[in-house]
Amino acid sequence: MPDAKPITLTIDGKTMTVPDGTTVLQACEKAGSPVPFYCYHPGLSIAGNCRICLVEIEGSPKLQIACYTRAAEGMKVHTTSDTTLKGRQDVLEFLLINHPLDCPVCDQAGECWLQDYYMQHGLYDQRFNETKIKKPKAVPVGPTVMLDAERCILCSRCVRFTDEVTKTGEFGIFNRGDHSEIGVHPGKTLDNKYSGNVVDICPVGALTDRDFRFKCRVWYLRSTNSVCPGCSRGCNIEIHDNREREWRPHIANGERVMRLKPRYNPDVNQWWMCDAGRYGYHAIDENRLAHVLLRDGGAARQGRWEEAYRRLAGALEPLRQAGRLTQLGVILSSHLTNEELYAAKRVCAALKAPNVVFQRPKSGDHDDLLIQADKSPNARGAQALKIPEGALALLEGAAGKQLRALLVFGQDLVELFGEAKVRQAAEALELLAYIGPHANKTAELAHVVLPGAVYAEKDGTFTNVQGRVQRIRQAVAPWGEAKPEWQILSDLSSELRLGLSWVDPQLIFEELAKAEPSFRGLTYAAVGEQGAMLTG
Repeated sequence: MPDAKPITLTIDGKTMTVPDGTTVLQACEKAGSPVPFYCYHPGLSIAGNCRICLVEIEGSPKLQIACYTRAAEGMKVHTTSDTTLKGRQDVLEFLLINHPLDCPVCDQAGECWLQDYYMQHGLYDQRFNETKIKKPKAVPVGPTVMLDAERCILCSRCVRFTDEVTKTGEFGIFNRGDHSEIGVHPGKTLDNKYSGNVVDICPVGALTDRDFRFKCRVWYLRSTNSVCPGCSRGCNIEIHDNREREWRPHIANGERVMRLKPRYNPDVNQWWMCDAGRYGYHAIDENRLAHVLLRDGGAARQGRWEEAYRRLAGALEPLRQAGRLTQLGVILSSHLTNEELYAAKRVCAALKAPNVVFQRPKSGDHDDLLIQADKSPNARGAQALKIPEGALALLEGAAGKQLRALLVFGQDLVELFGEAKVRQAAEALELLAYIGPHANKTAELAHVVLPGAVYAEKDGTFTNVQGRVQRIRQAVAPWGEAKPEWQILSDLSSELRLGLSWVDPQLIFEELAKAEPSFRGLTYAAVGEQGAMLTG
């Protein structure tokens, strides 16, 4: 509301100026006097039905709900008066009349707003001894969400989300009085592409994630800010990994990352993320390449990094000495970070190797909310670095023996172009090297396989479809002997004596920002937590 006239009011003795149209709840947050709330969510319409956000406004005969009340000129608000605190305590007592004592077994324990607000505003002696109303427990309402209606406080956030954000309308509130409960409409299932968000916005344990359910207590989770690599939108996320593994490595069935949660960014994904991105974290530890593999005309054998680097250098150095680097092809991936793409560009420039391209995965579904058809996080970054797109010509050149060596980063060419084409190229090449985190058909045909790191195992930046440069951060250690691709490129450069070496992605980004017009002036500090737009 940048053009709204200013309103001056007093909150707990502090004078505040806010735009006209600001609610009292928003003004209180700005004043550093936050009030509790359940039903209010900044991304949804105001319902005003949980009543916990009570405040005292001088001149009003009774307490008012802050989420629905507009700030007015000269208004005097009290958020911690005895009357206010007693009113919130009464609301909590009412909400907890039929709430089951499920805390020891509830997945929401540790991040439950009922628990938090009870400790802040409750601590009363219960006056109700009647038998609690029983409602359905552990009801699957869709492939990703479990409903426990007994725990629901009828905030209606889930109803408004499916009505207003996804516009799929699966949820409703049924029955009346203390028999009211949420549920999906008859004949419907909560199976829209954003269903997991109702778990994020549920303030209690009524809606839980079937994937995360009973997997890990939340106080054992460590949070790392990152970016979803599932499509070119680049939704801001938190990676929650299990720090308990550090002292109890036998737990959690070997999993390291427990879940992904959306992180608020008003310019990218607001408060939401799609289910494909949310549950895509399983790929972090699935089907991984853990060791260097070398193939000498037969089955692959495990090798050492030094041995692999010598083999690559042994194939590339003769081409370099003979001035035939046109016979080297390099296929980069749009899943590589900006830093890794730049490092690859520098190495190829030092080699005077002109055949450098990047390749995207196959396009997929898209919608008008968040999901993009481009299923890669950094195609825009490759374009900003002026790396041409398209691997097919190099693959056909390899099959036609115009190339002698081909380095493939990340992408499974078999999935993109078919096994026959890639096998023909592999048989014609003196060297086919695959550098990437996951085992696939291309890796099976390669002479040298180097295990790379996934986004959760390295630092760097991606550039999303809007041209926004965003940080990813290392949450877990690389799998097995895997290394980030920028480090592999640095090591290979040393083996080839190219005079290039890098010790961390930040230094690469500083070099990149000086050399590349589209990134000029950017720093990690400028990118920050919300990202920064390309400058050129």
